[in-house]
Amino acid sequence: MHPKLKRKLEQKKIAKERINELFRLAEASFAKHPERSHRYAQLIRKLQLKYKIKLPIKVKRRICKKCNKFLKPGFNCKVRSKEGKLIIHCLECKNMMKISYGGKKSR
Repeated sequence: MHPKLKRKLEQKKIAKERINELFRLAEASFAKHPERSHRYAQLIRKLQLKYKIKLPIKVKRRICKKCNKFLKPGFNCKVRSKEGKLIIHCLECKNMMKISYGGKKSR
């Protein structure tokens, strides 16, 4: 394997580990320090963009795509289900994310 490719793969691996650790810290610290959790979410987004990493779904749905804030249902976001879709409203920037969770309806 080429040394540059090997180094890039190693950097991606480290970035993925860091993303998981930052997410764990954001969840743990939200109750006492929400601004710290928001900063962790911003760092996660920066790492994702820099190393072109696909975020795990559990992480992706907990970060607002517009304001990059950490979302905690019941505190700074509302989660509703409607017509086969999960609707997440960010209360920080009023953004709405729609996620389909049902298959196509047969007629």
